[in-house]
Amino acid sequence: MTVAYDGSGFRGFAAQRGQTTVAGSLAAALHAVVGHEVALTCAGRTDAGVHAAGQVVHFDVDPARARPQILGEGLDTAAIQRSCNRMLAPGIVVTEAAVAPPGFDARRSARWRRYRYLLLNREVPDPFLARTSWLVADELDLTAMQLSCDAVHGEHDFAAFCRRPPAPEATTVRRVLTAGWTRQPHIGPDVLAFEITATSFCHQMVRSLVGTMVDMGKGRLRAGEMAWILRAADRSLAGPPAPPHGLCLMEVGYPPEVLGSAR
Repeated sequence: MTVAYDGSGFRGFAAQRGQTTVAGSLAAALHAVVGHEVALTCAGRTDAGVHAAGQVVHFDVDPARARPQILGEGLDTAAIQRSCNRMLAPGIVVTEAAVAPPGFDARRSARWRRYRYLLLNREVPDPFLARTSWLVADELDLTAMQLSCDAVHGEHDFAAFCRRPPAPEATTVRRVLTAGWTRQPHIGPDVLAFEITATSFCHQMVRSLVGTMVDMGKGRLRAGEMAWILRAADRSLAGPPAPPHGLCLMEVGYPPEVLGSAR
């Protein structure tokens, strides 16, 4: 299933005991619809307050335990989608549901993820963008922010832009495919967007990159220092992470042989 959600009211994607999460809410709805508990696997766990437009999840349905209403000649994915949306919308919406090919894994089969971070660069807040963008009143040098993206492309150790991995053997090396800042006049005259595509991401990597690039836009750091900070692999040299509510998981890419067509 492809899932969109407003992360404002959730303590992140992953299920947590005693907390309202996207996975917990979605799994509860699927339990009611399918007729048995399901274990969800997602393409990428999002933190508290982070949104998604194209999160991908998979789960298994047991025909021996599933409700007869969703079983016919095959699994009625349209009925599952409609029922979930009746229970979960508008906070969580299933935008697509389909039977996946054997061996598909929402996380392991993914080849890339694309995130977008929205920033509103003006003094006056916008109530319609408050939940999905970071309000920055300081004047920003967009050219400097764009130049800082050059050093990010390719494979690097992003230790300076990540929380320390929980396991000592975990790597912070990631491969970035695209990264850049653009104006978004179709959203608003003062809206900037940072979009980044990578094969995978470290925890808080995108938000830490954005926070550092905004410091460069303010003149606190020079754009040329991005490569230096990457090589140093020292978290204290990078800026603080940007707030979570500006971040959105936009799309997850899979090879054609996995889903029949690239996402």
